[in-house]
Amino acid sequence: TSLLRCINRTIDFSPDAHVSGELKVDGKEVRQVKNVYELRRKIGMVAPLPVGLPLSIRDNVAFAPRCAGMTRKSDLDGLVEKCLRQAALWDEVNDRLDTLGTRLSGGQQQRLTIARALSHQPEVLCLDEFSIAIDPVTTMRIEDVLKELRKDITIILVTNLVQQARRLADRTMFLWNGDIVEMNTNDVIFSDNPANRKTYEYVNGLFG
Repeated sequence: TSLLRCINRTIDFSPDAHVSGELKVDGKEVRQVKNVYELRRKIGMVAPLPVGLPLSIRDNVAFAPRCAGMTRKSDLDGLVEKCLRQAALWDEVNDRLDTLGTRLSGGQQQRLTIARALSHQPEVLCLDEFSIAIDPVTTMRIEDVLKELRKDITIILVTNLVQQARRLADRTMFLWNGDIVEMNTNDVIFSDNPANRKTYEYVNGLFG
């Protein structure tokens, strides 16, 4: 979670936080970026629990584009449909877009959160334990969504579920107590011989 907050610089809202090291987006050190709002527009964020605005399904998705100056109804409607389709939610809600988003099921609300994160067309999508409060069937559905999305945008996923990382990631970083133990391709991380013995022990359930 702290790493994701460093990427989009929401860590800036924690004045007591100490940040060191180097972290780059598009080749630029994020702490050197002067326009932090432009940085955050490039980076979508999905929290562990659905964070719905007290608005309709339509306005949950249209909120950010509208704030950014998109006002034409046809443009907004097209973007809302596109994002809801990307989040595999359109077929379930297209006949009730004016219903409050908070009336959706937990899994639907999480997919609505993903649709909203996609509405400003980010280059990077960060997800923090997105499946912590939803059932396995919905989790699998969202995983399918992420497999499609990763064809077009970079996805950074924080998860404590080893098998989820195995299923979804191209590269996995194993952090322990805030330190990077190992980062490598999945065929190395989940092999019988990763670079660090602790990685092997963790992914095989010997501790953690």
